[in-house]
Amino acid sequence: MSENAPPGWLSRLIPARRSDSLEEPPVVARVVHESRLGEDDSAELAVPLPVRAAAAWSWRVLAIAAAAALVGYLVIVFKTVVVAFVVAILLAVLLDPVSAWLRKRLRLPRTLAATVTLLGTLAIVVGLLTMAGRSVVAGFTDLADQASQGFSELVTWLSDGPLGIGEAQVQAWLDEAFGQLEANSGVLVSGALAATTSATQIVTGGVISLFCLFFFLREGRRIWQWFVRLAPARSRSRINEAGIRGWITLGGYARTQILVALADSIGIGLGAAILGLPLVLPLTILVFLGSFIPIVGALVTGSVAVLVALVDQDVQTAVIMLVIVLLVQQIEGNVLQPWLMGNAVSLHPVAVLLAVTAGTSVAGILGALLAVPIAAVVNTVVLYLHGHDKHPRAATDWHRPGGPPGTLFRSIADSYAATEGDEDDDDAAATASVTVGEPEDDDERAGGSPST
Repeated sequence: MSENAPPGWLSRLIPARRSDSLEEPPVVARVVHESRLGEDDSAELAVPLPVRAAAAWSWRVLAIAAAAALVGYLVIVFKTVVVAFVVAILLAVLLDPVSAWLRKRLRLPRTLAATVTLLGTLAIVVGLLTMAGRSVVAGFTDLADQASQGFSELVTWLSDGPLGIGEAQVQAWLDEAFGQLEANSGVLVSGALAATTSATQIVTGGVISLFCLFFFLREGRRIWQWFVRLAPARSRSRINEAGIRGWITLGGYARTQILVALADSIGIGLGAAILGLPLVLPLTILVFLGSFIPIVGALVTGSVAVLVALVDQDVQTAVIMLVIVLLVQQIEGNVLQPWLMGNAVSLHPVAVLLAVTAGTSVAGILGALLAVPIAAVVNTVVLYLHGHDKHPRAATDWHRPGGPPGTLFRSIADSYAATEGDEDDDDAAATASVTVGEPEDDDERAGGSPST
């Protein structure tokens, strides 16, 4: 030990100081180090580290952007299939509990339970549309006429009302607005074409949605497990668990959005009925459908009620209707959305706004409708894969979607040999697989088939 080294236990923590005569000068050490570098290493040292890091990040960001652009292009090209598939998944999330209840309580086979669920839903929807269809169709025509007349009266009130805005100024604003519309007519037309589809595409998408919905209800778990078993064995468990969390999030979003839309439509509809406005039922349905577009949907559709009040009665009634619409929006935005939607999807309002804007620019109205649930599912899956479980109860919930915990590999093994007669016994088979000894750790699961 050197004389300069500290005595005792500190000598094991603090190395002895070398004598000055043995130390190499920094310049000499750097020269010796650089002489040992190859030509490639010397060239690398010629580029500063921040520049190399920025270049590494740049090409990775470009690769991600190219992949995202390719996915967006494929979605636009195959939008009929993609939209039909996503709609079928959203409907399956809502109807799967009904199909499961028919299987477990009434002991119906899976095929029959899925058929009864699908046909029952269609019968309810067609019945409601038949009951209210005539008044709704006629009501929407009258709504369009009254909204147009209300806009004309609003312009007149701005010109002659207490605000004192001259008619020339109002006309200048209108001319500027129409000028902007004409200047961007190509963009508006292309956006309208992107948001609407032909009758053939609507029928095709509807048939695809019903077809996919039937099989999602009948054997959705097996379809998912088929995708899971394409992954490497060591990754299957995490992918399966992430998918289950995404499905739970999607179900929470769908149910919560229906409740929020129902609250908006009832609030604005009751306000219109109390004020004695006509066309209350079409207004209520319009607000209910518009509420599925987050942030702006109910406000835009509620403004139609304000225009109807302006035409049917007077400015005072229109102002009261406007206050009712704003009050409903405040209750939704400050109470319902944070309480219900926050617990269901845990998305920040900024993320919701950006998702809606991006979805609208890509796929029009359908993009605005589907952007938030897709963003919510992606957020849940990515967080779970990075160690943050938004649904920790799913780890121990025996009745969760996707099968009981610890039964994935037994279910995959059984799915290879499944027959038509076996498809009604998924839960029983999963129970038996746990009873006879399902592997508990990832290494054992990855090593092969579960022990029996």
